[in-house]
Amino acid sequence: MRSFLKHHHCIRVYKEHCLTPRPDAAHRSAGLMAIAIFKLVKATFLILIGLGAFRLIHRDVEDAARHFINHFRGDPDSRLLHALLAKLTTLSPRKLEAISAGAFIYASLFLTEGIGLLLQKRWAEWLTVISGSGFIPLELYEVIAHANWKRLLVLVINIAIVVYLVRELTRKKSET
Repeated sequence: MRSFLKHHHCIRVYKEHCLTPRPDAAHRSAGLMAIAIFKLVKATFLILIGLGAFRLIHRDVEDAARHFINHFRGDPDSRLLHALLAKLTTLSPRKLEAISAGAFIYASLFLTEGIGLLLQKRWAEWLTVISGSGFIPLELYEVIAHANWKRLLVLVINIAIVVYLVRELTRKKSET
């Protein structure tokens, strides 16, 4: 009986501290949920890229790309597809392995952030702030060196996420 009560107490404590949302969840949930979903979508795309790169190792990349284009009825005369095909054919198995590994590593980071934010964990907010801040100098360099609207959009979104989470973390700290 004592073992049962101890086990029941542990389950109750776990539920209270690990499974229930934080008290300020109603205020923060919309922003955190949007960021969490964004992180999970990015993770999903990176997993797909990693799997695709992994499947292309030791295969005829050009043949696989042409099959993919035909399967999805891509325009065979598209300049974009020709440019993509030209880039893909230069990828060695070693580069494909590196792309695959990098995609899986980043996907694991984004999955960790996204799931942690969905569960409204403070550590996930800090992890997202730290990792997001770490990318800002690189993204800023990319915008300056190779300016286009996509790179600028990525930089703006990343800065907005970091600023939002820092404000929320400092707001929460001032309330305690």
